[in-house]
Amino acid sequence: MTRPRLRTWLALAAFALPFASFAGSYTVQQPGSTLGFSGTFQGASFDGHFGKWNATISYDPAHLASSKFDVTVDLASANTGDSDRDGALPGPDFFDTAKYPQAHFVTTRFQQVGGKVIADGMLTLRGVTKPVSLTVNFKPQGKGATLDVNGTLKRLDFGVGGGQYADTSVIGADVKVTAHLVLQAK
Repeated sequence: MTRPRLRTWLALAAFALPFASFAGSYTVQQPGSTLGFSGTFQGASFDGHFGKWNATISYDPAHLASSKFDVTVDLASANTGDSDRDGALPGPDFFDTAKYPQAHFVTTRFQQVGGKVIADGMLTLRGVTKPVSLTVNFKPQGKGATLDVNGTLKRLDFGVGGGQYADTSVIGADVKVTAHLVLQAK
């Protein structure tokens, strides 16, 4: 390669460097990480979590445009600690895991809103795909980080608890989703 060509390539590389992907890729450490939800039944609050899920996380708070979350949840792994509720959740009135065994969330963008970071994405649940926004709290720690997210979705938007369970005075309309992820840099 001639010197002028080499200089041209180096200049192009130097120009392109600020636009390269800076998001850090992380592996989720399952011990210490949780993916949970909460709601109300007959006015009483309940909490639950999913025992099986996978998440691919690329995140850099200084370069939100190159960040991405991709989460797949095994819906049959829902556990609230109540045997009646846990027996009903996989059934056709709620998650219908025979037809829809997984939920999937993937981000479409991140935005800074005041002092908060919001992850906008699409959630597919029971064959319905709708936008969902989650608040993100990222804390670097050594060679890893913790990532906490939370948001609220309307269960009936996804057909969860429809039919005879659509009465929101019995089962609340809002479901809060939370996650605490312990991340290790790849």
